[in-house]
Amino acid sequence: MNVLVVGGAGYIGSHCVRQLAAAGHRPVVIDNLVYGHRRAVAPSVPFYETGLGDEAAVRAVLVKEKIELVMHFAAYCYVGESVSDPLKYYLNNVVATLHLLKAMHDAAVRKFVFSSTCATYGVPAALPLVETMPQQPINPYGQTKLDVENALKACARAYGLGFAAFRYFNAAGAAEDGSIGEDHDPETHLIPLAIDAALGRRPQLQLFGTDYPTADGTCLRDYVHVDDLSRAHIAVFDRLAAPGAALFYNLGTDRPYSNREVIQAVEKVSGEKVPLVEAPRRAGDPPALYADSTLAQRELGWKVKFADAESIIATAWKWHSAHPHGYGDRKR
Repeated sequence: MNVLVVGGAGYIGSHCVRQLAAAGHRPVVIDNLVYGHRRAVAPSVPFYETGLGDEAAVRAVLVKEKIELVMHFAAYCYVGESVSDPLKYYLNNVVATLHLLKAMHDAAVRKFVFSSTCATYGVPAALPLVETMPQQPINPYGQTKLDVENALKACARAYGLGFAAFRYFNAAGAAEDGSIGEDHDPETHLIPLAIDAALGRRPQLQLFGTDYPTADGTCLRDYVHVDDLSRAHIAVFDRLAAPGAALFYNLGTDRPYSNREVIQAVEKVSGEKVPLVEAPRRAGDPPALYADSTLAQRELGWKVKFADAESIIATAWKWHSAHPHGYGDRKR
């Protein structure tokens, strides 16, 4: 299948491009390289440097490459920034996505896979989270993702668009061969920050909040390997054949880890101490957030290969320790 991966030079998108090729599909990438990395995409993969909001350019790619399905990973995803600069998030995450959907509609492309988020649920009333729980985002980032989910439902009813929206928990890890991985600027994710501290690339790791109502006082989160996420996206293809299919899935390992447990796992994998300083809670951080992924397991036959924190962190350690400057295309 010819698959357009929008945001295919980003962290999750680039891993999905590799998994698509491994599964026998033909990926094509659109990325404006605001956060993505050209070096994360193999030279053999057709690449177009443009934004998803450029309706005419996207439509031309859809037609030229005979695209049959679109995968969307091109959202901005910094929660704090979404609060301080909400227009940036609404314009990119919602408005530009609507232009993408219009281009697809004009080109008669009727299959869509959307990278959504657990942030659409807000602060959960119960755990683990299942797909039918209320969605009450507490920040603009989560709201923009929910807005797109609602637009997709409307397009499914009106135009017969078949789509799947995957609500991620904490994507982590890197390609098993260490060739591509996580390179964000700024970096806000716990695992790469802890690895950088262990490698001496930052003086210390800030541990935000040690007084939560959890076993060790730190937040509980659900980490899922980026390649496992990618495989779920591909496993849903067959279910999108029915016009108007509207599918929603949580993706996690169903096993939460506390921040302290993650730090300990980094130390075990690396053999290095992670210097840290305890800091106050960050506003808006729920004490615990983890998934029930039974629906994806049952309907898609999805099984995680990396079922524990150490196996996920081992792949991240391989990437970060071998790439001190990430892809080497920006200052760190």
